[in-house]
Amino acid sequence: MVENMTCRMLFGRKYDAAVAAAAGAMVEKGGFKAVIDEAAHLASVPNLGDYFPILGKLDVQGLVRKAKVVKNRFDQFFEMILEEHEHKRVPIMDDEHEEEEEDFDLVVASVDTSTTLILWTMSELIKNPTIMKKVKEELGRQVGFGRVVEEKDLEHLKYLERVIKESLRMHPVVPLLLPHTAIEDCTVGDFHVPKNARLVVNVWAIARDPSVWVDPDTFVPERFEGSNVDYRGRHFELIPFGSGRRSCPGLQLGITTVRLVVAQLAHCFDWDLPNPTNADATRSQDLDMTEEYGLTLNRAHHLMAGQQHGGLLEEETKDCRREEKNKGIGGLYAERS
Repeated sequence: MVENMTCRMLFGRKYDAAVAAAAGAMVEKGGFKAVIDEAAHLASVPNLGDYFPILGKLDVQGLVRKAKVVKNRFDQFFEMILEEHEHKRVPIMDDEHEEEEEDFDLVVASVDTSTTLILWTMSELIKNPTIMKKVKEELGRQVGFGRVVEEKDLEHLKYLERVIKESLRMHPVVPLLLPHTAIEDCTVGDFHVPKNARLVVNVWAIARDPSVWVDPDTFVPERFEGSNVDYRGRHFELIPFGSGRRSCPGLQLGITTVRLVVAQLAHCFDWDLPNPTNADATRSQDLDMTEEYGLTLNRAHHLMAGQQHGGLLEEETKDCRREEKNKGIGGLYAERS
């Protein structure tokens, strides 16, 4: 769904259609999503040339070479999209190269982040059935079971909002944010930061700091009840989107998407791990929550979950299933149980 929304805004068509239009540029197995994954992986690998300039020219890790390959594949994709636009509209005074770079930033930034947060939130809900039950009870009170959840309902789903906050705390999508550079010498607390120093903010460690959070390694949405701490950068103990002028510009779109998708998934279906086939099969509470290092904090293993009707009327359930199928949430493999 996230890919579709972004491509509709940028290219005027769904993700699948946009990719199909540029199929000639995506000849490798895995398609456009694989290119985005590769770009995110390369961005997460420390480049020795940044710390030892003499090694930068040698490209001993091959990062520059790989980055050029990825860039060329992106360029092919966007060139085909732009060429199609040129045939459909009257040219306007703009810089097409700049437009292409902006599209690149928006696509790469949106494809992985919201989807990753949805997967972590659903993982925590499946792992913690009591919390899932509370989410469903709130949905029953505020929405009922005669229709699907709509965006207008989100402001009334207070417990779901706490669940999203707790998911962002335990599983920040970009655990080290994006590197920043000091534009001048400055002092922060007791630390001197020289000009041009590269700064990395470890929001994952901040959100797991036992001096700030009680029982930080346990998923407890109730910790935010009566608390004014939010994720918009005003409280430094929880800054998954950064803070200040350089914070994530897509925060509102991303959060709205995540809240709506999670609400619909919880509202439409009952979720659990696939039925065990042997006595050693894991239970929901033992769901593997191993994290995979990268620019984004992904699950090390795909989330395999089974679904049943969650209380909606049969017709609304069909609509919900059809909607979720169209969204194509990557990594959440839904199987009817």
